[in-house]
Amino acid sequence: MEAVKIMGDDLLVDIEVTPRSHHFGLAGYNAWRKTLEVKIKSPPIKGKANKEIIKEFSQLTGCPVELESGLKSQQKTIRIRGMSKKDFLKIVDSHCEAKSG
Repeated sequence: MEAVKIMGDDLLVDIEVTPRSHHFGLAGYNAWRKTLEVKIKSPPIKGKANKEIIKEFSQLTGCPVELESGLKSQQKTIRIRGMSKKDFLKIVDSHCEAKSG
């Protein structure tokens, strides 16, 4: 999955966010855009969407997560501290709504 890059001990993950969904979820991998598609409940107002992304990915991975880029964009890059690519891909595979790529 090209959306996931190793940066030292951390992972950088390119995501594309769909706000105002019914629930948080990993919708699948967009091979054309090379992003992990993520659905969130929050609207993109006053940082609510970014806070939800950080909170949900922290809970999902059990690792500290921060927004690396894309503060005001649907295309974002998150940094997951101290997680291997293999472990992250296992989590994605088990939580992904549409199994692809």
